[in-house]
Amino acid sequence: MKRVLFVTSEAVPFIKTGGLADVAGSLPKYFSKNEYEVSVMLPKYMCIREDMRKKMHHILHFYVDLGWRKQYVGILEAKEDGIQYYFIDNEFYFAGDRPYNNIYEDVEKFAFFSKAVLEALPHMNYQPDIIHCHDWQTGLVPVYLENIYKKNVFYQNMKTVFTIHNLQFQGRWNLKAVKDITGLPDALFTPDKLESYGEGNYLKGGIVYADAVTTVSPTYAYEITTPDGGEGLDGLIRSNSYKLSGIINGIDYNEYNPKADPKIAYLYDANDLEEGKRKNKQALLKDMNLPYSDDVMLVGIVSRMTEQKGFSLVDYMMDELLSSGKFAIVALGTGEERYENMFRYYESRYPDRLKANIMYSEEAAHRIYAASDAFLMPSLFEPCGLSQLMSLRYGTVPVVRETGGLKDTVEPYNEYQHTGTGFTFSNYNAHEMRDSLLYAYQVFHENRTGWLDIARRGMEQNFSWSSSAKEYEKLYARL
Repeated sequence: MKRVLFVTSEAVPFIKTGGLADVAGSLPKYFSKNEYEVSVMLPKYMCIREDMRKKMHHILHFYVDLGWRKQYVGILEAKEDGIQYYFIDNEFYFAGDRPYNNIYEDVEKFAFFSKAVLEALPHMNYQPDIIHCHDWQTGLVPVYLENIYKKNVFYQNMKTVFTIHNLQFQGRWNLKAVKDITGLPDALFTPDKLESYGEGNYLKGGIVYADAVTTVSPTYAYEITTPDGGEGLDGLIRSNSYKLSGIINGIDYNEYNPKADPKIAYLYDANDLEEGKRKNKQALLKDMNLPYSDDVMLVGIVSRMTEQKGFSLVDYMMDELLSSGKFAIVALGTGEERYENMFRYYESRYPDRLKANIMYSEEAAHRIYAASDAFLMPSLFEPCGLSQLMSLRYGTVPVVRETGGLKDTVEPYNEYQHTGTGFTFSNYNAHEMRDSLLYAYQVFHENRTGWLDIARRGMEQNFSWSSSAKEYEKLYARL
């Protein structure tokens, strides 16, 4: 039995700010129970809901040296959905109303977390074969392990995997401060190791010192080796490309299942797709105070409202799309103020065509996936993307830009060969996005059989966590 420890700054159902939490909380359940024992370790934030904190039991505590400081480390445990969770407790670092604060606080917080994770293992008498680290917050785990802890026989056989969920976030801060916080020797702060444009960079540490580096789709794994997608680290990533691979994220096919989803108005599957869609669409539009019409294509958007998600393209084309009489849009999400306000403005101009829900609700998200005809994701870049996988599952046809995981998971429609699961465009260009939507509308309006075939092919895809887990198992076996 191989032991794998996921080390992460967030995991459902305890704490979530983004897709990382879904991966860290869902993936462990899908490994072969005969071959792998997977546990998860994360901070015990004060902002974790009280009912979840009550499930945790204190098992031990000790002190850890961080630079010149000595800090308390408490270890708590909880069992959830058959998975063993461990929590690192320190109220000085993990108080506050959210998991992440200012970067100068976070670089110290996650240096502490990374070191506490490794120090905790012998205290717990727990010896993982593989430590699977996620994003910059855990980038120092492979650094500390290789340069400090492997001198101790207890740690010598441990291997590390480092997964990059989004290269844009790197954990960079003042070099002198990072040296002081981490207590790592000066020799590690060179351009081929932890130094980056005059700063210390935790993500670089993970890339350089992990035994394997993964990211969340094969196309994104290629894109981050290029100047356009490498966020300043493309040279370093190319030099480490021998240990880089891309593994597509999955979604929980039990939670996202139109045949058994308690959050949606009407249950359906591929066999009664047309009727199920129509009933869900009617119910959602009624709730949103939008008129129903068979001829109007309902476009769903469930997203963080940020530049990365392509909202500058949406802004540029919104007038034209909504005034055409062909589209209605239901949007859900929060984000940058300018995009939240953009949606509010167009809702006031087109109250019978657009409903902007500037909030996040899991139930509303499921209802939008089930009710929409098409789902729009025009991302500037997208490491993997989960929303397009959810829309496929609900027979909602994705319209996406060919980048990262979107390119890997949505096959463009070919009307001559009767293949494809969605509509795609390649350049980050508002007119190309509009043309894709107009082409999708043409098929939706004039070739309903073809449209339903696209939707059904989407529903037949398998992007469950089981597929992802098998790929990770192969990687672990190689290590």
